[in-house]
Amino acid sequence: MNVLIIASHPDDEVLGCGATIARHAARGDVVHTLILAEGVTSRVGVADAAQQRRLAALHKAAGRANACLGVKKVELLGFPDNRMDSVDRLDVTQAIEARVAKFRPRVVYTHHPGDLNIDHQITHEAVAAACRPLPGQTVEKVLCFEVPSSTEWRFAGSGPAFAPNWFVDVSAHLDTKLAALREYKAEMRAWPHPRSYKAVTHLARWRGASVGVEAAEAFVLARMVEA
Repeated sequence: MNVLIIASHPDDEVLGCGATIARHAARGDVVHTLILAEGVTSRVGVADAAQQRRLAALHKAAGRANACLGVKKVELLGFPDNRMDSVDRLDVTQAIEARVAKFRPRVVYTHHPGDLNIDHQITHEAVAAACRPLPGQTVEKVLCFEVPSSTEWRFAGSGPAFAPNWFVDVSAHLDTKLAALREYKAEMRAWPHPRSYKAVTHLARWRGASVGVEAAEAFVLARMVEA
């Protein structure tokens, strides 16, 4: 089975569904990761040369992290970081459509529409457009993941709440997710920040406890077509 992960920034894919990716790979599924935005240039106080070095390091980290999870191919497109609302939505949608046509995934994982981060919101909307159920569409299931430090930071009532209705038992793959996150160590923070190793572990344990397993990743099912 072909699986496509569509994330806004390097590290979102691991934070959101890294253990599920590892589970797919362990089962023999072919996983591709598409990362839309470059992930650096919105950060103030960084000179151009330093930005380029950090950008290169982040993209190398993305390659190592996805290899750790068993991803066959990771592609980084370089849309502007935290400024994807400055890009024509059609450009984003068509970039995703091209990869859907090329990889022909049956399952797509992407961001939840209620995330605080604007790039996450735009990515979700572009995925919805690119994966619309036209005749011949290969995508049978679209699942939305949560990203610590974005999904839970949205003010109550200002957007759709993340209310998971799909859980994946990742008890055997949580350590692989944490190993992949270590490749993104520059993006991680100290506890009690939600984007810390400890917080990520606690979230996986809580999502697991919610459904009676050791560890889980939680999703909102956006659409499923039973083939």
